[in-house]
Amino acid sequence: MEKVTVTSLHRMKAEGQMITMLTSYDYPMTRILDETGVDVILVGDSVGNVILGYSNTLPVTMEEMLHHTRAVSRGCTRALVVGDMPFMSYQTGLEEAKRNAGRFLKDAGAEAVKLEGGVNMAEVIKAIVDIDIPVMAHIGLTPQSVHRMGGYKVQGRDEKQRLQLKQDARAVQEAGAFSVVLECVPSSLAKEITSELAIPTIGIGAGIECDGQVLVLHDLLGLLGGFRPKFVKSYVHLPEIISKAVKQYLDEVRARTFPDEPHAFK
Repeated sequence: MEKVTVTSLHRMKAEGQMITMLTSYDYPMTRILDETGVDVILVGDSVGNVILGYSNTLPVTMEEMLHHTRAVSRGCTRALVVGDMPFMSYQTGLEEAKRNAGRFLKDAGAEAVKLEGGVNMAEVIKAIVDIDIPVMAHIGLTPQSVHRMGGYKVQGRDEKQRLQLKQDARAVQEAGAFSVVLECVPSSLAKEITSELAIPTIGIGAGIECDGQVLVLHDLLGLLGGFRPKFVKSYVHLPEIISKAVKQYLDEVRARTFPDEPHAFK
């Protein structure tokens, strides 16, 4: 299959072909995803929630992100690998933002970076794009802004927020972002933004009218318990499958039936 690039995504939007995107954080899972034909693999700062056990994404560090991005890059040959810039890796100045974005490509093998923010981050996006690093933008519900937003809430329901999100979308496009994630915004607003932008929109909790969709892999696999956002669809419930396999192993070990002769050396 042909390697996916940022220009591939632009072509897919122009041709009306849906873009598929999932998160991944390690080598073996990335190999599986890449072989299925997924278009974009995001090494999300959601690693903090689903792998590292943090309560939100704010504690995630550059070193943690680079560690996981290296593993993903080694397992991927077709999909576009995007590294998620963690909190405070791009907000404190253009030089630091450029340096950290460069580390994702130079040190970790990513092919693009993602950062959160609209009008307020347009200058940062432009600075990174100007040194030839592709940037995926992210507007709407931006998890790194959870405290300012007062929690994980749908954005863009009132007219003021709708206008702001439209301005954010135009700003990131003008700054040079090659695509934009729309998270937790009303479907009607996502449809308007998608029709107005030349760059692809990737929805998560933003309805069917975006140019593509993204889910956190562990949500798709049913691996996360507790609160489930409305937009999450689990296609399998892996905890039951894993638990059944582990219990069978425990039973066989305790009954001294494993390892049996086919699994032992002579």
